[in-house]
Amino acid sequence: MQELLTVMRRLRGPGGCPWDQEQTHETLRPYLLEEAAEAADAVAQGPQALADELGDVLLQVAFHSVIAEGEGTFSYAEVERGIVDKLVRRHPHVFGQTQVSGSEEVVSNWQAIKAAERGGKPRSAADRVPAALGALAREAKTQKIAGTAKTGREGVAAALNAAPDSEGGVAEVLAAAVAWARGLGVDPEVALRAHTARTLAALPDEAR
Repeated sequence: MQELLTVMRRLRGPGGCPWDQEQTHETLRPYLLEEAAEAADAVAQGPQALADELGDVLLQVAFHSVIAEGEGTFSYAEVERGIVDKLVRRHPHVFGQTQVSGSEEVVSNWQAIKAAERGGKPRSAADRVPAALGALAREAKTQKIAGTAKTGREGVAAALNAAPDSEGGVAEVLAAAVAWARGLGVDPEVALRAHTARTLAALPDEAR
């Protein structure tokens, strides 16, 4: 990691790369999202592909850290220290004396610890669902927060029969499909991404 940070400092420093020198936290946002998505896709492609894509994600961490270092706002060491402290703090059943009966209690404790970290201040629903998530992932998370019932295929059929031929109608059917996926224990975002990847792989290459 230190070698990666050294390379990034060289790229951002005098005599470095003009493109890298011009980047800001804001201009790098699309790349951070893209690299995270490509890493998620690589899970289905095998360990080597995943290792490569995780390297690209790590590059984004280093890039933002070096930018912040130059601005005097934070350093990579603070990023690293923060996540280590957070993991230890949120796993008292491993690093402390807390006893848990299983993963459900781990999740419950995790949420309680997060709330305590905020001083008990509640977060709005919008704050709990990142805007940068894919639309299907956002809908699934929103449904979970809202307590929307998981459904079967009959829910999709009912939504389709009732939906008008409009943007709103399409949205209702998509939301019903997400509820169906949740009922099956399927991540709708991952499922559709995999379907899209299969479709793209089957298409012929574009002639040059």
